[in-house]
Amino acid sequence: MHKISIIICSLVMAGCLLAACGSDPAPVAGSRTGYTPETTAVAERVSLPRLHEAVGTVQARTDISVEAQVTGRVLQVLVRPGDKVADGDTLVVLDSRATQARLEQARQARQTATSMTSQARDFLSSAKASFAKAESTYRRMKQLGEQRVVTAEEVEQAESAYLQAKAALSQAEQGVVAAQARGREADKVIQEAEVGLDYTTILARETGEVAKRLVEPGDLAFPGKKLLVLQTGTSLRLEAMVREGLIGRVHVGDTVQVVVSALGTGGSLTATVDEMEPLADPVTRSFLVKARLPEVAGLYPGMFGRLLVPLGEREAVLVPERAVIRVGQLDTVMVRTQESWQPVYVRTGEAVGDRVEIISGLSGGETVGLGVAVGEAK
Repeated sequence: MHKISIIICSLVMAGCLLAACGSDPAPVAGSRTGYTPETTAVAERVSLPRLHEAVGTVQARTDISVEAQVTGRVLQVLVRPGDKVADGDTLVVLDSRATQARLEQARQARQTATSMTSQARDFLSSAKASFAKAESTYRRMKQLGEQRVVTAEEVEQAESAYLQAKAALSQAEQGVVAAQARGREADKVIQEAEVGLDYTTILARETGEVAKRLVEPGDLAFPGKKLLVLQTGTSLRLEAMVREGLIGRVHVGDTVQVVVSALGTGGSLTATVDEMEPLADPVTRSFLVKARLPEVAGLYPGMFGRLLVPLGEREAVLVPERAVIRVGQLDTVMVRTQESWQPVYVRTGEAVGDRVEIISGLSGGETVGLGVAVGEAK
């Protein structure tokens, strides 16, 4: 291996000159070695997919914002980010004293209204009886007046009593209606207070995981203020922006490759496009594409990912990764010629499994060496 290193180092200057001139890597003229590989392989020319990387972010399929429905001071926050919650679990408790006091006042008002309604109905019953008697008396006195049995003054007195009884009856009826209205108003206030009291204990409405905690005990909660964020989706998805010129290459239901580098070596996942927004962002001229990801350990919302959009195929030369000898920024491959083995400067590209792409330096079909046979110079 030392011989190989010496040969390659002696060729650094030639490689640098070639790179400076912008030329493709090429065999080093006249270089011959006593190199003997452990094994050999053939530089294979294959068709690889051309891919465009659309950057995006891993997101939960469903995010739920937990907000307060009433105004109140936060007494307890019973969960933290990462906690699992089930439907019906208590998440946040608000101070309910003001709501409880309002409820008690409303209940007292309803009791008062109930008592007033009872009294009004008793008065109405009495007014009906008085009215019936006054009406009967008036009709009889009127008839007797027509027969000249009683005087006109007596008829007028009977009529006055009748009208007074009629007015008292109308007043009693209005009193019952008013008392009933106050009762209904008190019932409505009680109902609102009971609902408000229920809102002071905030429960989880779905099974999920706490993603964010945005409130602490002592904070003031009010309608519209976000307290927690829950993730309730059973899986995650990558949301990526695909530029308008490529959106026709992606369709709902397509199987696509996604790369999440944080998962470690490779980080390649197979995803399914399940949603595409039909409107482009007017600033970036890109469309939002959402691809459903498989359940993988270590995959979390907020991670950076890349959606690979297929653009067709391209020709590429691949050699085993062991065939590439790296010294500094120079990559060399030992190629067998008719006479011996010859080092060739190459420019490498992306890794494809245990092989690496050779962008320039090889055209395919060459026999390349892997490693150094036992017995070679150390």
